[in-house]
Amino acid sequence: MTDRPTPIPTTADTLNQHCYCRTLSRELLREELESHAGVPGLMDSITQTRPHLFSSTVVFLSGEMADRIAQTIAAIERVAALSAYQAQALARAPAVAHHNFGPIGACMGYDFHLSPTGPRLIEINTNAGGALLNVALARAQQSCCEAMDLALGPVAPPDTLEAEFFEMFMAEWRRQRGDMPLRTVLIVDDAPDVQYLAPEFALFQHLFERHGVTARISDPAGLTWREGVLWHGEQAVDLVYNRLTDFYLAEPGHEALRLAFEAGAVVLTPDPRAHALWADKRNLVVLSQDEVLAGWGVSPEDRRLLSAVVPSTRLVTPEQAEDLWAQRRHLFFKPVAGYGAKAAYRGDKLTRRVWSEILAGDFVAQALVPPAQRLIEVDGVLSDLKFDLRAYTYAGRVQLMAARMYTGQTTNFRTEGGGFAPVVVLPADGSRAL
Repeated sequence: MTDRPTPIPTTADTLNQHCYCRTLSRELLREELESHAGVPGLMDSITQTRPHLFSSTVVFLSGEMADRIAQTIAAIERVAALSAYQAQALARAPAVAHHNFGPIGACMGYDFHLSPTGPRLIEINTNAGGALLNVALARAQQSCCEAMDLALGPVAPPDTLEAEFFEMFMAEWRRQRGDMPLRTVLIVDDAPDVQYLAPEFALFQHLFERHGVTARISDPAGLTWREGVLWHGEQAVDLVYNRLTDFYLAEPGHEALRLAFEAGAVVLTPDPRAHALWADKRNLVVLSQDEVLAGWGVSPEDRRLLSAVVPSTRLVTPEQAEDLWAQRRHLFFKPVAGYGAKAAYRGDKLTRRVWSEILAGDFVAQALVPPAQRLIEVDGVLSDLKFDLRAYTYAGRVQLMAARMYTGQTTNFRTEGGGFAPVVVLPADGSRAL
């Protein structure tokens, strides 16, 4: 905040543009990550190797925006439950995605930009990272001025969200295994030690262990499939928390996991079916086509909501190449199976070489929705950072919202002052947080 007296802001937009308090307490964050979560040394490791993982401030969101985000997610989940929607999504997916053993996908993430007319859905992710990191981050905030006293409100009980995330995995387990006891969980990613969100793997490992479940972190190379069982060394694996970005388990190094999944011998979440139904970006094409949704019997209320929130999205084809190139300055191009903003391009930045690569690949073109901005102070200098919002969900219900602040075309965790930031939701009168 400035030193001179200023009126207390009463709206989320005003707070985002005029309140640049540094609300993150590094000591509270250390306590959350190491004492409460039970991972000694994690804070020092993050500071040394991932200095831009956490921002020092919060992002404000109006209650109306938060409600619209929740309503949109619920509407999309209703559409995704329709047989017609599932038929078209699975028709273009490989055979591995047709297996339905019951789980619906843990750790879903819906990403939004905020526009003057409301939230706009940018993409859907089936293995959205950062949930437990953001739980710790949200609890490490402290007030430093009158406006923040009004905004922050009471802190949630320490175990509420962690218990909810654990119960999410238990719900996935029960969808496939019923009342059988869950004994072992494996958190799987390629080269997990070097993944940027590796600290979260440790948090999930300790979350499972605090609830009496044996948990390990492993590269898929550590898995074997024999005698109808998925093994990690000499340990049989009951459930795999899947962080792989090989969404259909097509790579040779993932064969053991694929065979175990196809045999129903392991509970895998999120699984290939979840990716096909939600995260394939071609789904955004149909979600933005009102005439298709009407033909499927989607309610007028849900269609009006999706029309307002889902930007127009088209599949890039040679037939549309000339038209898309002419409109490129108003479009954002994404690979249909992309993740983490990899190979995603703003149309106004395209070169002819990149355009030829887009035409040769599988891409969608989405109407460009510029991200909102948040004023922050870094080393005494004020600057505006872009941000998006991620809603972590399970079964269509929002569990937690967080922001990612950055500069450049897409989120990158390389920006001074950027990174994850808690979202403070303000009620309609803007007076204090929910």
